[in-house]
Amino acid sequence: MPFKFSPSSLSLLKECPRCFWLHFVKGVKRPSTPFPSLPAGMDRILKAHFDSFRDKGELPPELQQLNGEVRLFDDAELLAVWRNNLKGVQWTDDNGNLFRGAVDNILQKGKKLIVLDYKTRGYPVKEDTAAHYNDQLDIYNLLLRENGYETEDYGYLMFYYPKEVEADGDVAFNTELVKMKISVKNAESIFKKALEVLNAPMPPEPSQECGFCEWCDSIKSL
Repeated sequence: MPFKFSPSSLSLLKECPRCFWLHFVKGVKRPSTPFPSLPAGMDRILKAHFDSFRDKGELPPELQQLNGEVRLFDDAELLAVWRNNLKGVQWTDDNGNLFRGAVDNILQKGKKLIVLDYKTRGYPVKEDTAAHYNDQLDIYNLLLRENGYETEDYGYLMFYYPKEVEADGDVAFNTELVKMKISVKNAESIFKKALEVLNAPMPPEPSQECGFCEWCDSIKSL
């Protein structure tokens, strides 16, 4: 049976292989939790913000340090597809398994593409913050390469976090651009492991840190 994956669904594999197996093989999903609306709202206005500069052939202020080195991807129609959560950048392997991911934005350096992803946080970026998003960027790059596009061996994360409330009540945000090294081999190994787990006849052992599995096991023992 072919499967459909996205970076967010593949992140479940790292969190807990058993939850991942149950989700895809048995259709048993973790209980849903409230999702904050602020990141989605920021994502929407940031895309419009960047697009306004793209249409002028310029970089926004938060990317001025890259001025002269890169430009914003100018195929607005194709970018709209790649941003769509139901479409995104897609690749289907020889067995019909579909892999897709919706990007925030793309930069261009010559003929090569560079993934740019927005992240909204409540606090300043810590030393290990960016590393949590390595897999996501690696997967985006593999998908682009499987579609015939050349990509640089790095990508960017643009972090936004609140700075202060100004006198007029508007909230000011700090920005921090982080350059990330890309490993397409890492993305390939994630896909390979995902298929190995899902094609196994029995679910794997849960992660020791999985609170969901711990709760389920405790209920069984009552």
